[in-house]
Amino acid sequence: MQTNFSADFLATSSGSRANEILRSCVHCGFCNATCPTYQITGDELDGPRGRIYLIKELLETQTNVARATRHLDRCLTCRACESVCPSGVAYGELAEIARVHIGPKRRGLSGWIRILLRWVIPNPVRLRTLSRLGSAFRWVLPRRLAKQVPAQVGAPIQATDTTHARKVLLLNGCAQQVATADTNIHLISLLGKHDIGVVSVADEQCCGSLDLHLGAEDSALSTVRANVDALSRHLDDVEAIVSSASGCGVTIKDYGRLLSSDAEYAERAQRIAAKTVDVSEYLATAELHFAKHDDVQKVAWHPPCTLQHGQSITGLVEVLLEKAGYELTRVVDAHLCCGSAGTYSVLQPELAEELKQQKLGALLDGAPDVVATANVGCQTHLSYGCKVPVKHWIELLN
Repeated sequence: MQTNFSADFLATSSGSRANEILRSCVHCGFCNATCPTYQITGDELDGPRGRIYLIKELLETQTNVARATRHLDRCLTCRACESVCPSGVAYGELAEIARVHIGPKRRGLSGWIRILLRWVIPNPVRLRTLSRLGSAFRWVLPRRLAKQVPAQVGAPIQATDTTHARKVLLLNGCAQQVATADTNIHLISLLGKHDIGVVSVADEQCCGSLDLHLGAEDSALSTVRANVDALSRHLDDVEAIVSSASGCGVTIKDYGRLLSSDAEYAERAQRIAAKTVDVSEYLATAELHFAKHDDVQKVAWHPPCTLQHGQSITGLVEVLLEKAGYELTRVVDAHLCCGSAGTYSVLQPELAEELKQQKLGALLDGAPDVVATANVGCQTHLSYGCKVPVKHWIELLN
């Protein structure tokens, strides 16, 4: 793709990178075939190729900002397009540059919802308090909000192992420790049975993904730096930093890139990124053995986009579940997003609901006893209205 950026824009790190990414695109359109929003709307501008043209126009001419904003806001950033792109276009990074260029502010109700989401979700204390209030008053809330309230509100977990020779640093996450706290409780128990200790960090921050995806770069990088300060003190004491929420893991693995131009933080950020693994990667290399629950036989596995496309991890969870004795059902179009996508289910409820119904149809077609996934957003999104339990796959191994 040809570009025509100003010299001043090309002199910036984001301008240079955007130019590089755009020039790698060959307009083939393979990306549209795997894009969830394009499959629903049939609009070229709701597919990666169309959005790439919009981003190019936005960055080159600063025109049609409202149109670019509308179609970028509809993008899930599932990155399924990256998994099939023959040219290796870093679409997710390009969308991030464009969103930062547009900024986090929006007009009307959408703008206020964005402000609320950014104020509440990264702060577990606020999120826990409002979730408990929401649980008490769920019956009077609009359906759009009621289905976002966690079924159970978890308490914070502070693990400080002092007995095991092998240790990992387990990330609590912000939304996960409130909405699906059982995940890490099961994981701590599971690792303990295999003589692996767990430590957590009291001043762990949000990974920064929420602000980053909503275009609030300064706030996101401030959070990332705080997290680097909190985590780096423990790097030499643990085998790995383990994330059981794929949405957090994909961002923390990117800390090296996000802070590459920060002389004070770049080296530590890269070390943290290099030491961070998804829990499936850790368990696969640890060569542990597990047994299944007697009352569960058939499992429908939903790989989150942040796991299969963002981290390029495929097959590991499936192998671990099958080794434990579970039968995995066939799920068509497993590469497609469920519609959760962080805050997407709140900001784009109609598209998110349609994607969820399509995904549930595929997951339940094999009559599973349980649906398993690997991220808090997918788990809570799919749970609302699902006929069978939706669990983090770690629960099935403990």
